[in-house]
Amino acid sequence: MSKTVYRTCPTTGLRIDLSAQALIKANAVAAVVFLAIGGLFGLSVALTRWPAVHLLPADWFYLALTAHGLDVLLLWIIFFEIAVLYFASAILLNSRIAAPRWAWAAFALMLGGGLVTNVAVLQGQSSVMFTSYPPLMAAQHFYLGLILFAVGALIGCFVFFGTLVIARDEKTYQGSIPLVTFGALTAAIIAVFTLASGAIILIPTWLWSIGLVSNIDPLMYKLVWWAMGHSSQQINVSAHVAIWYAIAAMLFGAKPLSEKISRTAFLLYILFLQLASAHHLLVEPGLSSEWKVFNTSYAMYLAVLGSMIHGLSVPGAMEAAQRARGFNNGVFQWLRKAPWGNPAFSGMFLSLVMFGFLGGISGVVMGTEQINIMMHNTLYVPGHFHGTVVAGTTLAFMAMSYLLIPLVFQREVAFPSLAKWQPYLFGLGVAGLSLFMMGAGTLGVARRHWDITFTSAPFDFNYPPTAYLLMGLNGMAAIAAALGGLMFIVIVVKSVFFGKPVRDRITLAAPSGQPISAAVASYGSAGTLRIPGTLVLVGVFFTAFVLYYFVNWKYLSEVWPMR
Repeated sequence: MSKTVYRTCPTTGLRIDLSAQALIKANAVAAVVFLAIGGLFGLSVALTRWPAVHLLPADWFYLALTAHGLDVLLLWIIFFEIAVLYFASAILLNSRIAAPRWAWAAFALMLGGGLVTNVAVLQGQSSVMFTSYPPLMAAQHFYLGLILFAVGALIGCFVFFGTLVIARDEKTYQGSIPLVTFGALTAAIIAVFTLASGAIILIPTWLWSIGLVSNIDPLMYKLVWWAMGHSSQQINVSAHVAIWYAIAAMLFGAKPLSEKISRTAFLLYILFLQLASAHHLLVEPGLSSEWKVFNTSYAMYLAVLGSMIHGLSVPGAMEAAQRARGFNNGVFQWLRKAPWGNPAFSGMFLSLVMFGFLGGISGVVMGTEQINIMMHNTLYVPGHFHGTVVAGTTLAFMAMSYLLIPLVFQREVAFPSLAKWQPYLFGLGVAGLSLFMMGAGTLGVARRHWDITFTSAPFDFNYPPTAYLLMGLNGMAAIAAALGGLMFIVIVVKSVFFGKPVRDRITLAAPSGQPISAAVASYGSAGTLRIPGTLVLVGVFFTAFVLYYFVNWKYLSEVWPMR
């Protein structure tokens, strides 16, 4: 066995396994490449949905929609999450990475599988969209590529588990694993469930595509597939919440209000978060009412409770840390004096706020059995996705990248003035995408139709005039988001491949005298609940939540009037 080679990070004081560092680099670079490809397809989809532009013909629209879902919902995010798992284990725990050769094999399987599936889509015979519901059949290598990718990601998760065991056995850290690593562990456990579910349904579907299986039952496919399709987004939630805690610790030296409660919130994710998959199946006649009620009521609300705990703890931790540094004037001086010019902070805070207000509230509303019938298969659903996966996860991953570039890649962030504005432009565009699609979906605009004007249709149909306005605004928001995404790609590529090497200790905003390694890799509790600013923000959130929830019940009463 080859000897493990380490370096010591001058900023964090952490001992870094160079094999782990190389694996983090490879997975992060692959993630960004697929983000660029998927973002280009996403822009073409949005411009096609804009009636005044209507960019693509029908066949190209569905091809682009399929590629967009594949590249950004699976490849970009899971590649980056594997990088986060290696960072949260080998790096934060000062440990060598387990089985680096297996980790490289996992990367090769993921990359090969992703490329094979993209080729299948681009060949034009696999425009089955992200869901790929039977009886639509894609080319056999479409399914094979997904299977290879899932197997590679599973191996990556087991490398992460193995690294935790090594760190424990070799006593490279003291006490329990730090909270950030615990959040990554939550994501990895959910990932095993998610990827195993994908294998359970994709393997027989692949056999069906090559003629060895005669039939795939559509309802059975939907039930098992959504255990992968939606639960893959639950990996994201756990991962980006862990990143929120990590950035708060690295920039402020922040500790959670209660470490035990934050860990319990992550545990609620493991037990209940996957139940949210049910909201895609609430209009299916083959599933019992009891199943639907259980999955969309009491048990799912426990997962919502977990997110609400994090939504209080993360900003509360930052407020407590800022007040400890003397920013005590008024309710919001701690927030005004935050480093808004640092893209790691601004991206993280925008991710937190938009995930809660756009993704969280809309998710609970859409997950309510009775209300779901109004918005199922409308543009409200991708509007919600963009509030969670893009505004929440992607923006958090972008924010973390601004810290990984100097700490792991050992390069200075290029174009610092451009980087300062990138999270705001991207966040503004994504917020618009989410709001305008949810608004159009509320007016009934179909989710999967390429032409909302129904040109040359045998029967006339018109949405309310506001729907067409919203789709135009959606196209403009997509352009803003695409520009913000392009800025991120340019900054990352320039930094990683052509950036200046980091030669000195990087200045972070943690309290003086406290090593960054201590802030991130070992947690306690903040020791205070004096967080008036956070409590005001939480009050605003709950007010918006309650009002919007009951507005949707009012809409439902108008659909089924009492006479």
